[in-house]
Amino acid sequence: MMKGKNVNGITSFGLHILAMILMLCDHLWATLLSDFSWLTWIGRIAFPLFAFMIVEGFFHTKDRKKYILRMLIFAVISEIPFNMIMSGGGVFYPYHQNVLWTFLIALMGLSAVESIRKKGKPILTALTFVGVFFAGFLVGMITMVDYYGFGVMTVMIFYLFRGRKWWHYLGQLAGLYWINLELLGGLYVPVMIGGREFQIVQQGMALLALIPIWLYKGEQGPYNKTIKAVYYWFYPVHILVLSVLAFVL
Repeated sequence: MMKGKNVNGITSFGLHILAMILMLCDHLWATLLSDFSWLTWIGRIAFPLFAFMIVEGFFHTKDRKKYILRMLIFAVISEIPFNMIMSGGGVFYPYHQNVLWTFLIALMGLSAVESIRKKGKPILTALTFVGVFFAGFLVGMITMVDYYGFGVMTVMIFYLFRGRKWWHYLGQLAGLYWINLELLGGLYVPVMIGGREFQIVQQGMALLALIPIWLYKGEQGPYNKTIKAVYYWFYPVHILVLSVLAFVL
């Protein structure tokens, strides 16, 4: 990613801020504001944004090993706050793991694919991707990370269709539709449009993440050590604060 250029579109900084706000909305609904269902509706948009940026970070980081290590460190740091928010205050909750583990599994899979791709063997690369895609799904399901194996698959979709050609956009749309509506599905909510009632799949809101993603022009935007720290610390800090507030209020 480059700095300092004026472009029409959303920067990486803008995507991060948007994703963090939407994640906060979803977690507010899950802890303190459960009567405001619209918070979790718009919160569905957050995960694909983060998944997209994980792939961007993978390609733009100066050191992929350090990038993966940071993800591991913050996954560990975030686990107790996540357990607290999932269990209502307890520090141990083995039935669901925080989303950074989801991204860690995906990053390890991407590293495996890229190590083969650099050898210039397209067929072997394709086979490796397919293997990693389904292996990542299984690991995500078995370890019960956030979004389970479907979250790992979402990151892989953005890796596979990374680019700005029409078929990249079509692949992203088809992939998110398949994962969120066909595989995840879930709650149907009635919505009135033009005087007619339609049944909308709540998880389908995730497809709206493609709007800011397609408006992203590859620019980093504002960035320094403080902003980088905020990106990483926002997740464990905000869920810790919300879990404590939910426990005492």
